[in-house]
Amino acid sequence: MSKPTPLSGFPEWLPGQRLVELSVLDRIRTTFELYGFAPLETRAVEPLDQLLRKGETSKEVYVLRRLQAEGAGSDDDALGLHFDLTVPFARYVLENAGKLHFPFRRYQIQKAWRGERPQEGRYREFTQADIDVVDRDTLPFPYEVEMPLVVGEALGGLPIPPVRIQVNNRKLCEGFYRGLGVGDPEAALRAIDKLDKIGPAAVAALLVESAGATEAQAKACLALAEISASDASFADAVAALGVSDPLLDEGLAELVQVVEAASAAAPGLVVADLRIARGLDYYTGTVYETQLLGYERFGSICSGGRYDNLASSGTDRFPGVGISIGVSRMLGLLFGAGALSASRSVPTCVLVALPDEESRPACDRIAAALRQRGIATEVAPSAAKYGKQIRFAERRGIPYVWFPGADGDEVKDIRSGEQVAASADSWAPPEVDLRPQVIGA
Repeated sequence: MSKPTPLSGFPEWLPGQRLVELSVLDRIRTTFELYGFAPLETRAVEPLDQLLRKGETSKEVYVLRRLQAEGAGSDDDALGLHFDLTVPFARYVLENAGKLHFPFRRYQIQKAWRGERPQEGRYREFTQADIDVVDRDTLPFPYEVEMPLVVGEALGGLPIPPVRIQVNNRKLCEGFYRGLGVGDPEAALRAIDKLDKIGPAAVAALLVESAGATEAQAKACLALAEISASDASFADAVAALGVSDPLLDEGLAELVQVVEAASAAAPGLVVADLRIARGLDYYTGTVYETQLLGYERFGSICSGGRYDNLASSGTDRFPGVGISIGVSRMLGLLFGAGALSASRSVPTCVLVALPDEESRPACDRIAAALRQRGIATEVAPSAAKYGKQIRFAERRGIPYVWFPGADGDEVKDIRSGEQVAASADSWAPPEVDLRPQVIGA
């Protein structure tokens, strides 16, 4: 077999990194469940017409097709891999509405696929961790306040840099553009969403070209996008721009509630940032993006928002709000910077030394006794000299080596050199050594 060529955009972590990922996912999952979100997993594929009906995603969707397809018109021609977890969740709600209890709170930790250009922290295959709340007909506004608080608690318990969640409201922006008289408010939102990518001058030109704005209107749109505050003072800055519209007033009031409630519960976590628009057009209210402090240049690691019409069919309507943590994106950035690692690359806590091959059954019994008590243990691969077996443990980061003996067993902490008598039925390592720990920079 020839040497394989690496395939960019499909991350395969080393064992120590995978242990970090599992620990991070466990923290996120535990926090989601503490808030009452129920687990869910949806299929990897969706009909193409569903994937393409909302937002500018046609260039990002991977089509699923059998190599030996029977020709055009087969069912396989109409399937694609999901690019996020919100669209399949909306479909799931519609299909299972008669079996669900509303408001329905779910979390979903799953892979998604997106045909983007791979770069640092951006992949074509990646893991997301989502929470959503949907209700029948109407969704109470307080759920929009809850979303950033859950994320703040989940990520705040990890040894990673602090996060800052930027919030805005699509009603505020759309109402402002209407009040200005911009011809196509939705096109204006999509243009503003490109600010960080192409800059103010290019966005101003795009507003004129695609949204039908005049140069003066484009300037006002950019002035709105410059407003940012960690308290409700942003409302005064919006009012100072002199634009009025009922939808603007509604969005402004909602954003004030989100910022004030979040500031009371978690000071410094949330900031109102009126440049946040979110490109997908199914958002209708509060929208979120999240910066990892020190990594702002890489963009958001967590985003989401309120959607009123995504899960709807005929007279059935299930408005929702959700937020998604880009787990692979966040970890990729931190791994790349050497800012996150595991205390060891294997789960093993104890290596049982092997005096000779005849002793293997006895060593296996010691390992089994330790495992039964929740201590990850393996037996040395060969009956080499003890020094070589200790070096084997050192290379893998295993902290303890167990020495069987006719007159009693001993266990050695090979980091400190301390060696004590021990019994497999009662000895236990310190809690910090029991499993690998996640270490931040």
